[in-house]
Amino acid sequence: MMFKALLVEKNEDGKTSAAVQEIREDQLPEGDVTVAVEYSTVNYKDGLCIGPGGGLVRTYPHVPGIDFAGTVETSDDDRYKPGDKVVLTGWRVGENRWGGYAQKARVKADMLVPLPEGLTPRQAMAVGTAGLTAMLAVMALEDQGIKDGPVLVTGAAGGVGSVATAILAKLGHEVAAVTGRPEQGDYLRGLGATQIVARDELTEVTRKPLEAEVWGGCVDAVAGAMLGRVLKQMHYGASVAAIGLAGGAVIEGALITPFILRGVNLLGIDSVMQPYDNRVRAWQRIAQDLPMDKLESMVQPATLSDLPQLGRDILKGQVKGRVVVDVNA
Repeated sequence: MMFKALLVEKNEDGKTSAAVQEIREDQLPEGDVTVAVEYSTVNYKDGLCIGPGGGLVRTYPHVPGIDFAGTVETSDDDRYKPGDKVVLTGWRVGENRWGGYAQKARVKADMLVPLPEGLTPRQAMAVGTAGLTAMLAVMALEDQGIKDGPVLVTGAAGGVGSVATAILAKLGHEVAAVTGRPEQGDYLRGLGATQIVARDELTEVTRKPLEAEVWGGCVDAVAGAMLGRVLKQMHYGASVAAIGLAGGAVIEGALITPFILRGVNLLGIDSVMQPYDNRVRAWQRIAQDLPMDKLESMVQPATLSDLPQLGRDILKGQVKGRVVVDVNA
């Protein structure tokens, strides 16, 4: 049986190209469960895998797509049966294993999570890895105790930041959203942000050991100089959940003083290898605490044929909110 997929191939000159092609079901990788994919989404990693050079891909031809949601077609694992709705994020699917940019996918059962009641496959992909990461970050902040004061969200107009802003606002927190794109102010206020912070206000590297206590918590997608500055502005005992490094892996201007004089916590958030039980917990919280009307306002619809351009756009920081890819359109 043939089905459509976005296939990335490497040419003899070492360059890669991506195009929608028809492939056979017997070309799918080995696995316990075959899923009829309904929706996928676009993440920064997907852009790397689609783009010239292939980024994270090691073996060609390759089907990218680190997320997908759909319906089980066949299963050799007792946990899943035909007709079950499932969602997949992480486990390096779409990187070192064929992913969700196809009408069918075959994976190990351990990689799947049952789709929570109240969520459709389309909504699950409006959430995707970005939204799961945002929820994991919020849960980590809650586990440590969010302090008085606004919760800062950096890179707020991106996928993780958008979902984190909406969740935190629904939970009753005052949210300060950081963006380098002033035109996104209305979008972020629509998600629940009460304060818009210009990126330039937090990117200056200073050697001050501490600054005034401003933030009761932070979801940081930027790192680099911004994280170095934010750490010095956290309330006593407050926490920063670090989920990305768009500003660089080095925390410029960082000193030990916020950690030992204010008891600030820096919490690393990984969604790729997250244990099953915590994934289930996070997806259940998403179904409960993410306002679906706000989620819909983040969505940009797309099809498989749109992906080569979207892969380039997300690497340039030109994708707002959440792209939902209908693989059957």
